[in-house]
Amino acid sequence: MNYEERDPYGMYKVGTNIESGSLVRQGPGPELMGADTLIGNDVYNLKEEDLGDIKEIMLDMRTGRVSYAVLSFGGFLGMGEKLFAVPWTALTLDTENKRFTLNVEKDRLESAPGFDQDSWPNMADSAWEKSIHDYYGTKPYVNEVRA
Repeated sequence: MNYEERDPYGMYKVGTNIESGSLVRQGPGPELMGADTLIGNDVYNLKEEDLGDIKEIMLDMRTGRVSYAVLSFGGFLGMGEKLFAVPWTALTLDTENKRFTLNVEKDRLESAPGFDQDSWPNMADSAWEKSIHDYYGTKPYVNEVRA
């Protein structure tokens, strides 16, 4: 499912300009998007391989920034699926295909540090954070606390 299909408030709808007849985007998307509409979105890699879908979006309450998307990969009907915390900066919104792109090979994701739904890591731990960013080749945000 994609964010346009999960849009109860019409944030991403496209309308027609009355004067020109051209299609125009209405609302805040895709520059600003509702977190609830992104949960469940598909994630693909650059080879067009399905890597799973977003199960959760993790916010850093100290900085107000999105830190991670929790990606579900593998399993069948929720059984045996593995969860991965993917740095938000590693994901790119593909507005043409209405999904996210993650530049990682499928076999690399299979061997990525992951967890299951009953055993979440301490995502606030700086050593854990460093290991995840190192794995995906991203940099953590500078810990700037909001005033």
